[in-house]
Amino acid sequence: MKTLIKYEYTDTFGGEANYCWVKRGTIETKEGENFSDIAAIRRVKKALGLENVRCKKVNMGETIALYPCGSCTVIFIDFHCYGNASKGRQ
Repeated sequence: MKTLIKYEYTDTFGGEANYCWVKRGTIETKEGENFSDIAAIRRVKKALGLENVRCKKVNMGETIALYPCGSCTVIFIDFHCYGNASKGRQ
């Protein structure tokens, strides 16, 4: 199985997502790769050019929200699995 790490980076107004502008993207993991939430966050931050920006992390169940410090923005990270879990079986 593969996992897609999907993210949305947008502005906020009053602490809530505003979507005046939005940058969306997808990062595909390798087949069968295990990774932690921190590893996924690092990949998303690297894709957005925010590697050295501190963020407040909020776990929202299946979604992770990152609030970059000193910025009125938010990054939502979701995970979507796909593929054949019983590969090789016929």
